[in-house]
Amino acid sequence: MPSTAVRARGLTKRFGDVVALDGVDLDVSSGQIHGLVGPNGAGKTTLLGLLLGLAVADHGQLEVLGAPAGESLALAGGVAGFVDGPGLYPSLTARQNLSALASLRGRVDGSRDAVDELLGRVGLRDVADDPVRGFSLGMRQRLGLAAALLGEPRLLVLDEPANGLDPAGKRQVHRVLTELADSGVTIILSSHRMDDLTALCDEVSLLSVGRVVFSGPVQKLAAESGELDHRLVTSDPAGARSVAERTPGLRVLTGRRSGSPADDGSLFVRGPQASVEDLVVRLVGAGLVPRELGPVVSQLEAAFLALTGAADEEEDAR
Repeated sequence: MPSTAVRARGLTKRFGDVVALDGVDLDVSSGQIHGLVGPNGAGKTTLLGLLLGLAVADHGQLEVLGAPAGESLALAGGVAGFVDGPGLYPSLTARQNLSALASLRGRVDGSRDAVDELLGRVGLRDVADDPVRGFSLGMRQRLGLAAALLGEPRLLVLDEPANGLDPAGKRQVHRVLTELADSGVTIILSSHRMDDLTALCDEVSLLSVGRVVFSGPVQKLAAESGELDHRLVTSDPAGARSVAERTPGLRVLTGRRSGSPADDGSLFVRGPQASVEDLVVRLVGAGLVPRELGPVVSQLEAAFLALTGAADEEEDAR
């Protein structure tokens, strides 16, 4: 397997007057879980579709598993996945769905034992003989993952694989994806869930208005957040406000934040992490003990909002 599973240079894709992708570059190493994140309409689904052979780029170059792709609507060998939810037969059972798909693909083990092993892997063995029409969204996502694993792909392309999953289901899917990556399978997934990206991904690419505005390790993206909003609760809100207003680099925010009523004793401040840490030292020095102090949103989400907001403003200016 090549050291680089996916290499894209200058990918551009239009749908009429809409530019879905605008000169996208992407490098994904083999055995890596790479996340695609961005607001609705950013181009994530279009990019996943190119990788799955569902569309062809208007311009640019795309290599998948070491071979040129995008010259025809054909799924590259060793690639599997789904976009906009898995395609399943609602009148068939979970087991029948996988057996039918294995038969259609040919040279894929569709035996009862192989199918049951896949169903067990995604936590659906107990509903193997239930019609898919009665499945929840999360169950259909897990069955779609099992279907994608037929034939043991080397590159797995997944659109919101954790969509609709309860905590147990999410844990199961996370475990499967982590095990696959550990075995050398490359995974590219889109997600709106920052916790999934943090838990799963080695690297992420952040798209906005068809362009990549960030690509790199998750930790580096989190570091891009700069100033964060924090919620502070103490036994003396007035005293805490006085201390916060004298802390260099901090701004005390007014109005309601995060759904909290104005009279619940919450104080919201904005500033870099170093200033927030300085605030804690000053509060303790003033005899005020913080009962609660934490970011309103995660560092990753703050970076997402900051970077996509900047890109949107640039697009408006153009």
